[in-house]
Amino acid sequence: MNDYYAELGVERSASADEIKRAYRKAARRLHPDVNPGPDAEEQFKKVSQAYDVLSDPEKRRAYDMGADPYSAGAASFGQGFSFSDIMDAFFGAGAGAAAGHGPRSRRSRGQDALVRLDIDLADAVFGGQKDLTIDTAVACGTCQGAGTQPGTAPRTCDVCGGAGEVRQVQRSFLGQVMTSRPCMTCHGFGTVIPNPCFECSGDGRVRTRRTLTIKIPAGVDTGTRIQLAGEGEVGHGAGPAGDLYVEVAVKSHPMFQRRGDDLHATLEVPMTAAALGATITLSTLDGDREIDVQAGTQSGDRTTLRALGVTHLRGTGRGDLVVHVLVQTPTRLDAEQEELLRRLAALRGEERPEARVSSPGDGSLFGKLRDAFKAR
Repeated sequence: MNDYYAELGVERSASADEIKRAYRKAARRLHPDVNPGPDAEEQFKKVSQAYDVLSDPEKRRAYDMGADPYSAGAASFGQGFSFSDIMDAFFGAGAGAAAGHGPRSRRSRGQDALVRLDIDLADAVFGGQKDLTIDTAVACGTCQGAGTQPGTAPRTCDVCGGAGEVRQVQRSFLGQVMTSRPCMTCHGFGTVIPNPCFECSGDGRVRTRRTLTIKIPAGVDTGTRIQLAGEGEVGHGAGPAGDLYVEVAVKSHPMFQRRGDDLHATLEVPMTAAALGATITLSTLDGDREIDVQAGTQSGDRTTLRALGVTHLRGTGRGDLVVHVLVQTPTRLDAEQEELLRRLAALRGEERPEARVSSPGDGSLFGKLRDAFKAR
């Protein structure tokens, strides 16, 4: 009689866990797919037979008493030796169990959904509410998610007997190896629906159009996503709904441009107003505001109106409204206007002006214009 303990390299008092660990180690070393040696297959059969005996309490008891572990109605080697034992040897305990999980549930969580919502700049600044119409899956109102016609119910699968999987016994050099796969008749559910619902065709859900009222937080920007838990697709069998993600897209504004939480605008003023000074009314998102244009204002000068920008999404307060001044030079003059400007030039000694060139720094006209147009 073979010394099964010696084959596995364990003591006769070894525990079941020690025997399993020894078999895994030997199997990884001797399996023909790993070890192409001429004696590897024969040695692998020996350690597999030793494990088959010593891992079975009844066979091990018979072997320890000197009896034939396969006599007295005991199964021959390989019968009942599951594929999961080999999988355990290579990938650890429980790896072989992945082949079969039992019947699948017809209810599953629905998918998340992503939609785009276009909003105005004012909604981004102050927040608000928007109605959003979406096409999505909802629970079937006819069968309430069961997938069957009213008054009927799913039937246990005749092929797998409700297990959701079928098992096959295949012969190999190890003997008979048992494998399992999902049942093709019931697709792993363990039941079949002989009378599917006419409304949803057995899916338990239908597609419909519905309208949601979305609350827009103040301070959102293009790309901000708003999560609405449980407002996504309903799952198969009327399973829990996924989440709905609303991605915000802020429309461009004809007057204001957003930079961070600040708003920028360009104020065009006549040459005379820039030279003499004036008070000009500017329409903002908060209503009309008066801006004092100081005498001698140059193109590129800026005026900041505090806390008239975008509300901070995280935190308190608001950004600023930055107004960039652009001085308008008249292009069409009548005779009287031209004469007045010539007299002004003579009074200022600018009849024959000399060009003055300066570097494009922050204080120069070019620098101011550059900053003004970069901010637009």
